[in-house]
Amino acid sequence: MAKIKQSFCLPCFKPAGMEAGDFFRTVADMGYSAVEIWSRDESFGELIEAVRSAGLRLASMAGHQTLEDGLNKMSNHDRIESELVESIDLAAQNNVPGLICFSGNRNEGQSDEEGLSTCVEGLKRVISYAEEKRVNLNMELLNSKVDHPGYQCDSSEWGFRLCRRVDSPRMKLLYDIYHMQIMEGDIIRTIKENIEHIGHFHTAGNPGRNELDDSQELNYRGICRAIAGTGYDLYLAHEFRPASKNWEEALQEAFDICNY
Repeated sequence: MAKIKQSFCLPCFKPAGMEAGDFFRTVADMGYSAVEIWSRDESFGELIEAVRSAGLRLASMAGHQTLEDGLNKMSNHDRIESELVESIDLAAQNNVPGLICFSGNRNEGQSDEEGLSTCVEGLKRVISYAEEKRVNLNMELLNSKVDHPGYQCDSSEWGFRLCRRVDSPRMKLLYDIYHMQIMEGDIIRTIKENIEHIGHFHTAGNPGRNELDDSQELNYRGICRAIAGTGYDLYLAHEFRPASKNWEEALQEAFDICNY
C-alpha cells in the first residue's frame, strides 16, 4: 500500500510575519511533501523558490478566476480558456500535477443538466492542451448548504458525470471530503468506486471546518486508509482552520492521522 502524499493549502496555516522559507522548512520536517498555493500575485515566484528550497513540490493551484462566476456560463468561456491555457503552461513549467476549476453558481433559468453541458463545452476547449502538457483539470466539489450557497458542482454524481462526458484522462474532480460530507456523506464507498475520476483531495473536520481530531464526525484514519488502498498516487491537501490548537500542532496531527 503506497503512502498518501500529503499537502496543505496556503494561506490556511502560515502565521503572519513568519518567513515563507522558515514556514515551509518546518512543515517539510513534519513529513509533508508539497504545498497548494491559490494566489498568483507578485509574490508567486518568490514563494515557488521557497517551496523548492524546502524540498517541497507544488501540488495544486487555481486554474482560473472567480469561483462563483465559472464555467457554467457560456459568456465566461473565452476568458476562462485564456486563463486556463496560461495556467496549464505555468503548471507544466513547475511540475504541478493539477489545476483547480470551478463550475460557478447556478444561473437563473438554467437547469443542472444545462449547467453541466455548458461546463463540458468550456472544458473541451482546453482539454487537449491539458493532455499535451500532462496537467489535470480538477473541477472542485463544494457544498451549497453551508459555505457556498448556489454553487452548481455540489454533488459527486454531477461531477463524475462531467468527467465522463469530457472523456479525457486529464479531466478529474477535486474531491473535497468536508464538502461532500455535508452534502451527501457515503465518503469511502464513493471514493473507492470512482477513484479514477479523482485528481486531488481536500480535508477539513465537520462541523466547523476545523482540525481532523475526534471532536468532529469524519473518520479520517479510515478514509485515508481506504484512499491508500486504491493505489491513488496524487495529493491530499489539508484545508482546515485550526480552532483549539496552534498551527504546528494541528498540521502535525493531521499528517499523523492521514499517514497511510
